[in-house]
Amino acid sequence: MYEGSQSPLSVKSEAFAGRVVKMVQHLHEKGNKHLASVYNQILRSGTSISANIGESQFAQSPADFITKLHIALKEASETRRWLNVLKEGQCITPLQHESMSTDLDEIIAMLIASIKTSQKNQSIVIK
Repeated sequence: MYEGSQSPLSVKSEAFAGRVVKMVQHLHEKGNKHLASVYNQILRSGTSISANIGESQFAQSPADFITKLHIALKEASETRRWLNVLKEGQCITPLQHESMSTDLDEIIAMLIASIKTSQKNQSIVIK
């Protein structure tokens, strides 16, 4: 699909995963050990978005490609929930939340567009 370079979705999701890792490192350094499970959850879901997008690039079929993107979309939804929890718990500032949420919204929009395009293309091939 994007020979020799990464898709914009892949680039954006990798950058977001890096931001999630840095945020969790910072939160761990602040020292609230009671929230370690929340930090681990957002680390898992936030980095899983990129991992599933990466897997989709080597999908075995168009249906597998769409499935991987759907999984990435589910992980993005979970990540949004954890960002909201961190904001409500005052672990991150409203500005940090807004910045992360803006990036996440862009990724979600790209995922939805990719899924719709792939589904449309798949239905054209099937007919």
